[in-house]
Amino acid sequence: MRRVVIAGTGSGVGKTTITIGLMAAFAKRGYTVQGFKCGPDYIDPSYHTAVTNRASRNLDSWMLKKETVKEIFLNGSEGADLSIIEGVMGFYDGKDPLSNVGSTADISVITNSPVILVVNCASLARSAAAIVKGFQALSNEVNIVGVIANQVGSEGHYKLVKAAIEQECQVPVVGYLRRDEHLTIPERHLGLIPSIERGELDSFFQFLGEMVSETIDLNKIYELADAPPIEINHKPIFKKAAEKHIRIAIAKDQAFHFYYPENLELLSAYGAELVFFSPLKGEKVPKNVHGLYIGGGFPEEFAEKLAKNAKVKSSIKKAIEDGMPTLAECGGFMYLTETIETTEGKQYEMVGAIRGKVRIHNKLAAIGYREVRGEKGNYLLPSGFAAKGHEFHYSTYEAENDLPFAYDIKGLRKEQKEGVRLGNLVAGYTHIHFASCPELVHNWVKQCQRYKEGDELVHE
Repeated sequence: MRRVVIAGTGSGVGKTTITIGLMAAFAKRGYTVQGFKCGPDYIDPSYHTAVTNRASRNLDSWMLKKETVKEIFLNGSEGADLSIIEGVMGFYDGKDPLSNVGSTADISVITNSPVILVVNCASLARSAAAIVKGFQALSNEVNIVGVIANQVGSEGHYKLVKAAIEQECQVPVVGYLRRDEHLTIPERHLGLIPSIERGELDSFFQFLGEMVSETIDLNKIYELADAPPIEINHKPIFKKAAEKHIRIAIAKDQAFHFYYPENLELLSAYGAELVFFSPLKGEKVPKNVHGLYIGGGFPEEFAEKLAKNAKVKSSIKKAIEDGMPTLAECGGFMYLTETIETTEGKQYEMVGAIRGKVRIHNKLAAIGYREVRGEKGNYLLPSGFAAKGHEFHYSTYEAENDLPFAYDIKGLRKEQKEGVRLGNLVAGYTHIHFASCPELVHNWVKQCQRYKEGDELVHE
């Protein structure tokens, strides 16, 4: 059960760069490495997956119960020699400033994982020790076992920082990275996923691994990563289904790829056979399916190509109009509207199952955790059920007419109605983590079974 959290004193200190470098370096040594990401982010896990060749997973202590976090970690780590958990924001930054909930620190405690703290040491010497000491002192539950000094000016500078931290904080400084513009991840924008899938970042990942191997003590990190077993005190939710009795089509390609692995695994566990297809490649809704799931992604980046695939759009619209139980999230929701309008004012015709258009903006339109309850008629989340998820998008939906909402969502600063529900279609911007409410999966599979058998579909 070797595992380690790569945490940072704040955003932008180099967690992702160092995490990817460590993954690449350990993989080159022949270790099987499993990646995890604290929080709801989809982008950083895509790097992990590309480097380790194992699906990276999210660990989120706000969206999920502690025992569920443990179960996801144990399932994901199966067969791995070393699990590396990348933190989010600063080590103690989470849902609010008064607790550790949702923070990297919280995940480290839940999984009982040793922590390596990444510190930006530019223009620091002895003061770096004060920073580390403060992170140690804020909580007696966390286990900071080492430090990596980032952005040092020279090996001599590193030795000053190392001496100060080790004397004052009684933890080893296991290595460093120098200031180097070539160590900056070249793509952290909407072109990221296609670039990874085309292998364009492979040489960069290899370069990072080599740099990390030169100045960071991998043997020491592997030693510090030794940790006790994790025990689960609840009935596992990721059970094995005895048989697959319905089939759900999953849109998955460069335009639609934001899926928590556990969402798909829970669908399978509840009896759904997953059938993947690519709208971007011109693949229509597969035959003999009883449900449809179109996740988030970047449809706006591929709007022209998606618009030209008329047969694909027609097959999706017909499936929805025929009553196929469908869930669309964020990018999937955008795709189902009539039009996507880019920041340049260009308009592209989409599926048209939902009246109205989506307008892309140059700045964030919404971001944050969401508690999600279904509006009337939402068979996924009927009265009494609530799920949790996250919202992050640069677009807004402009309805042509009043349409029934899909959800009532509650965030840190607002509560509002969101999305659209039309018959068996539930669509909205919020990415829901199914493990926060497995009953949602049960309800969806049950509705798909009714659709398969031609029974009257039940809505609240």
